[in-house]
Amino acid sequence: MIHIAHLYYNLLNLYGESGNVKALKKELENQGLKVSVHFLTIDDELDLEKYDFVYIGAGTEANQKLIIPHLNKYKDIIKKEIEQGKFYFITGNAINLFGKYILDENENKIETLGVFDFYSKQESFRMVDESVMKCNFFSKPVIGFQNQSTVIKDNKYPMFEVIKGIGSYPKSINEGIKYKNFYGTYLIGPVLVRNPELLKYIIKKLVKSINPKFSFKKFDLHENEEAYNNFVSEFYQNII
Repeated sequence: MIHIAHLYYNLLNLYGESGNVKALKKELENQGLKVSVHFLTIDDELDLEKYDFVYIGAGTEANQKLIIPHLNKYKDIIKKEIEQGKFYFITGNAINLFGKYILDENENKIETLGVFDFYSKQESFRMVDESVMKCNFFSKPVIGFQNQSTVIKDNKYPMFEVIKGIGSYPKSINEGIKYKNFYGTYLIGPVLVRNPELLKYIIKKLVKSINPKFSFKKFDLHENEEAYNNFVSEFYQNII
């Protein structure tokens, strides 16, 4: 049984980001694996050691502030788990939760988990764009949508190189965070639905970490792949 924790499912779920968890569960089950998704929020005690995979999605700034005191209670165990290689997949502005602090619109520092040394800053403007990224762990570009009002500074572990889009801040050449089995990106969409190669990569890494001898069936992601190829062909054929 693979256990997935979907944290703050009812508060951090803008743009249908729960689709990332649904896609992950569906494809794991298509591989013949049993999967249990645990929906957890600020009323719950988080026994994070129980889970193989932790997901947090995008939310409003107000809802993000609401969950921070609850999440910060678990900062020590979260840091420990990430260092030990637990899988964390984080999308949208939830990535801000893993830096040292968020500097809000009134220049107030909101302490966050401090897993990484970066900080986030709330801007007076909003950055909106369809984006294309490349990474060094598989060959196909990653596509997604960015709609953010915060920027990240001092990030030492970027996940993507920007081909088209905003990056971690306007005109940045990098985006996201990849450290061990922590994957964080501002890209929404949901990103695992829009990028079948990324979905397969995450599933293979996760399953192999649990059972190195697991034999995978052929993935059937024809519709996802067709949508991906059509989008790239129509919008980005002169870029990539």
